[in-house]
Amino acid sequence: MLISPAYAQAAAAPGGDMFVSILPLVLIFVVFYFLLIRPQQAKAKQQRQLIDNLKKGDQVLTSGGIIGKVTRVEDEKTIMVEIAQGVVVKVARATISDIVNKPVPANTSNDNAAKTGQKTAGGLFGRLFKK
Repeated sequence: MLISPAYAQAAAAPGGDMFVSILPLVLIFVVFYFLLIRPQQAKAKQQRQLIDNLKKGDQVLTSGGIIGKVTRVEDEKTIMVEIAQGVVVKVARATISDIVNKPVPANTSNDNAAKTGQKTAGGLFGRLFKK
């Protein structure tokens, strides 16, 4: 006989396959959240705090690369920045990318190591392997 008989097989369980197929998508979303979204939110929060804490006398760097000293905080959107003696420009607060003259903490491990002549282990691998 050339044709073989077809036998009925039991149906597969419907619930388990759907969970297994969705699991990789959920894992990819979790990885993206912790590697991309969460650090970006933290950076945006830090930038908002930096802009909110601007005060007269701060030396700032704009996103255009101009360095100047804050002479007056006008409102929540603009500040006046002196970029040269007698040259004051109005700048949007959102364009401030950094405060140049940040106060440095007095006791840091790198300062102590530099004073005592010890080498510090830099980077991730230096801390892991303690060279």
